[in-house]
Amino acid sequence: IVGTLEDKVFCDLFAGTGTVAGFYKNRVKKVIANDIEPYAYVLIYNKIKCQKRCDLAKIAYEEKEGFIYKEYALKRKYFSKENAKKIDGLKEAINKKFSKDDDRYYFALASLIYSADRVANTTGVYGSFLKELKYMAKTPLKFLPYESDVCCNNHEVYNEDANELIKKIKGDILYLDPPYNHRQYGLNYHVLNAIVSNEEFEPKGISGLRDYYRSSYCQITKVERALDELIANANFKYIFLSYSDDGILDKITIEKLLSKYGKYRQFEFLHPRLRVSKKSKKGSVVEYLHVLERDGL
Repeated sequence: IVGTLEDKVFCDLFAGTGTVAGFYKNRVKKVIANDIEPYAYVLIYNKIKCQKRCDLAKIAYEEKEGFIYKEYALKRKYFSKENAKKIDGLKEAINKKFSKDDDRYYFALASLIYSADRVANTTGVYGSFLKELKYMAKTPLKFLPYESDVCCNNHEVYNEDANELIKKIKGDILYLDPPYNHRQYGLNYHVLNAIVSNEEFEPKGISGLRDYYRSSYCQITKVERALDELIANANFKYIFLSYSDDGILDKITIEKLLSKYGKYRQFEFLHPRLRVSKKSKKGSVVEYLHVLERDGL
């Protein structure tokens, strides 16, 4: 659809952990990647921006009964007590050893997120924890590197609201994979955000939540207007929107919205539905790829 990629600026505006942005980082002239969640920003930065790595084995630390230990191991079973003390100790050591303008800071912190997630006592997300420690949660945390290849291009990474950032950037290809249902990512990954953050807070409820960002794309009364505003402000020739048939917006609504701005096409891909438990819904899900070629750009 877009021709050659080597001379293109590609933007992944809802980048998550950076899978798509990482795929294109060596295929295009520049990648712009963004995500509003702090933990995701650290992972994306490490994946497409970092030009320095460090030897994780040389980061000296002492186990510490800190914030993660007290709130997410002692009071709540997101981690074993032993692993939580390692997380607190490593977090403190990383902050002492590197400044936030040092690429090695993001490499080390992304590696800590990756290592901690491997031993988390959850079923995949952090909306809740298991009553008893599962096998992996009992295993000792190993401080492992996350993404080892050094980046060469001058890619850009942001931690901003997508609808505000879109007013300040421009390029050739805009890829949109926004939240499509009522699930708020700040709720499901709040523990990882707590590991990244240096601000202590008073966790609320059984899950230990903090105040979190509530996306307009997860709210039925706001999502259509938010998407329309985003497209209207997008200074990109080609826009690709990935959206599920499980989403809040139906495909007809999206087609009408995008068609206002130029040539519109649609593709469908059928996938087996992801099931996290036996109670999960069976069957398949349709992923729509909505393609817009903007007029006047």
